[in-house]
Amino acid sequence: MSDLPPSGSTEPVPPATSGAPADPTRSTPSAAGPVPGQSGSTGSPTPAADPWARPVVPEQPGPGASQPAAPATPTAPAPGWPAPSGATPAPGWAGPEGATPPPGWSPSVGDPSTGWGWPAGGPGYPGQPMPGAPYPAQPTPAGHYGWYPAVDPDDPLVTPPHAGVAGWFARCTGTVRRSWRQLLPIVLLTQCVPAAIISVLSLYLVPTDEPVTGPDGAPVLPDGYLEHVFAFYGVVMLAALLFGPVQAAGWGAGTWVVARQAAGEPAGLGAALRYGLRRALGLWGWTIVASLLITVGACLCLLPGVYVGFAVALFGPVYLFERQEPIGRAWRMFHQRFGMVLGRVALVMCALLAATVLDLVVSTVSGVVFGADPTSAPGTTVGAVALAVVGAALAAPAYLAQLVGLVVAYAEQRAQEGPVNAARLAAELG
Repeated sequence: MSDLPPSGSTEPVPPATSGAPADPTRSTPSAAGPVPGQSGSTGSPTPAADPWARPVVPEQPGPGASQPAAPATPTAPAPGWPAPSGATPAPGWAGPEGATPPPGWSPSVGDPSTGWGWPAGGPGYPGQPMPGAPYPAQPTPAGHYGWYPAVDPDDPLVTPPHAGVAGWFARCTGTVRRSWRQLLPIVLLTQCVPAAIISVLSLYLVPTDEPVTGPDGAPVLPDGYLEHVFAFYGVVMLAALLFGPVQAAGWGAGTWVVARQAAGEPAGLGAALRYGLRRALGLWGWTIVASLLITVGACLCLLPGVYVGFAVALFGPVYLFERQEPIGRAWRMFHQRFGMVLGRVALVMCALLAATVLDLVVSTVSGVVFGADPTSAPGTTVGAVALAVVGAALAAPAYLAQLVGLVVAYAEQRAQEGPVNAARLAAELG
């Protein structure tokens, strides 16, 4: 069989072997017969080939199948040869120079020798992201089950999982630096003022009589001593109940300021107080429930009361952000991540303990300077009242630490459960 085209044809034909194509200008004898793959007699012209036709790739036999004999003429053109008529070009196929591609087809960057290639910008292998896109989130090997690193490590409010107590403390300090101008007036107005009023009432109502020794050496209570004690504690508890909604409004307003400023949203003092008033009654009611649980635990024994106090410490943020089942939700958060929540709440309690010690120091100084009954004279009364107000104001940093510490601890627990950020938390406040 001859490798040359039939007589009178000027179109080149792909070679039958892998060697170079024969020179069509070389003079050779006429072909003994028609070339396979061409129609007509020896002298008939060959139809024009479509330069953008798709190469036909023969189907590969399966494993164990007998290998068919190679055809004398390849069914697909070699690189650079025109494709058969009627075929469409494969991605990455380059036609002859000067040819025009069919409408709607744009050549892709590929390997012309193989006849195909990935479109420009396509994935190089399964699972690889598109150029410029982030890699798919994968679970952290030592991370919490189900958590993906969708939490911004630089979020000003939400501590990423496994950032540790250092991450929590850094966000607490950052929140104080960012929001203290709004938080300090809220704390002074809603926490320190009620505390100062209760302290002043205590100066007038605290029993000044002391037990005396009877004829038999046993201590004897003065007349009306028990009535004075019950009146003192009754007035203090009533004042605490009356000021409870005010304090709850302060916690709500402070939480609103912390979340919105962390999200980069405006948080004015007036708007914060209006939000706190809307949430005051609900938060106050749940505060009473939590206080009763702690009191019952303390009556059984001191340690159960302390345990309950730690277990329900996050009920306030849970109510403000989720507004459902705050006691149960806080209880589950505490027990699901016992060490983490215990450590954060313990640090907050240390700040409250420091404020309690400071208050005891101020009370001791007042008793030493103004006596057991400071209201007996106008001069001592003014001094004792001023000292009580100063002592209440000195507790403001402890209230601020309690507010910020619990809100940041709650945000950290939410990040342990799934992706969350400051903007989402601010939106949940409503």
